[in-house]
Amino acid sequence: MSRYPVPRETARIEYHVSNSRFISTIGRAETVETARAFIQSVRDEMPDATHHVYAFRVGYGSSVTEGMSDDGEPSGTSGPPALAVLRGSGIGDVVLVITRYFGGTKLGTGGLVYAYTNAAKEAVTALPIEEKVVRKLVGVTMPYTLYERFKRLLEVYDGMLDGEEFAGDVTVYAYLPQENIPPFTDEIRELSAGQVAPIVLDE
Repeated sequence: MSRYPVPRETARIEYHVSNSRFISTIGRAETVETARAFIQSVRDEMPDATHHVYAFRVGYGSSVTEGMSDDGEPSGTSGPPALAVLRGSGIGDVVLVITRYFGGTKLGTGGLVYAYTNAAKEAVTALPIEEKVVRKLVGVTMPYTLYERFKRLLEVYDGMLDGEEFAGDVTVYAYLPQENIPPFTDEIRELSAGQVAPIVLDE
């Protein structure tokens, strides 16, 4: 998947059930380490809370790393429902922490599932979204005679220049949207009569 929706910024909503407060904090995490740091930051912000239930999905499509925790709630009543909402949202690179302040009334298993599911759904609804474009680093070595035409092609295919090396030939490094690499490669080969082809460097 070369493009997918991700959080644009962090959002927070508060949800009340039978005197318990459920504070949902949702944001972006492109690595598991970032997700865990996000979770810890919420714990540090509200250290007196009863529970910090979390769920995250790093990546998208067939390449996803997931995590969740009930954080002391009865098993399966909080982390799994929160993760199920994230899965159903179609959003990638997302982390959600639902902080609960116990209000004195036990909700029971069904009540907890309902409360955490709704807290997760409201957080997803409140979350600003943007599109993430998956880019790959490519390297191309070419004669100087092709350099200017190459740079024009790079613009056409939404490439982002990363670096250049000038020697006997010129070598250019650029990030291209994954979906644009095949047609870009075809055009470079045609331009160079088959003598030059980009090499993907971060497979």
